[in-house]
Amino acid sequence: MSVSPIPQGFHSVTASIVCTPCADAIDFYRRAFGAEEIEPRLTSPDGSIAHAEMRIGDTVIMLADEWPGGPTQSPTRLGGSTAALFIYTDDVDANWQRALDAGAEVVFPLELQFYGDKGGRLRDPFGHTWGVSQRVENVPPEEMVRRMAAMFEA
Repeated sequence: MSVSPIPQGFHSVTASIVCTPCADAIDFYRRAFGAEEIEPRLTSPDGSIAHAEMRIGDTVIMLADEWPGGPTQSPTRLGGSTAALFIYTDDVDANWQRALDAGAEVVFPLELQFYGDKGGRLRDPFGHTWGVSQRVENVPPEEMVRRMAAMFEA
């Protein structure tokens, strides 16, 4: 039997985020975004999470606690995040409210966007930013360019 170069259920690009404490982050993502943890959770001798995986919709995201001297740091240690994750949903209003109720804070409000989405940005309690959107209009590229230019003129 041959081995697939991409693990089953994964995509060619898979996000991996550092969250400390990671166990609390997994619980938050479960409440905020309906994440499902995928077993097994790998823990270090000190009890920290060395590797975990969760699925949101059709996407797997890997997570870990911050490792002393490790190659990546948490947004809390950095004082901000260098990337954002985006979630598309079929009920953005309910997903947005669920994330707020779980403890997320608004970065950009939920509103209609020039590119055809109803969306906004949130920051989770661990410093990661999340775009939460729902496509409500298919905007042709030329119209998107026109709308963006008009937005900057206003």
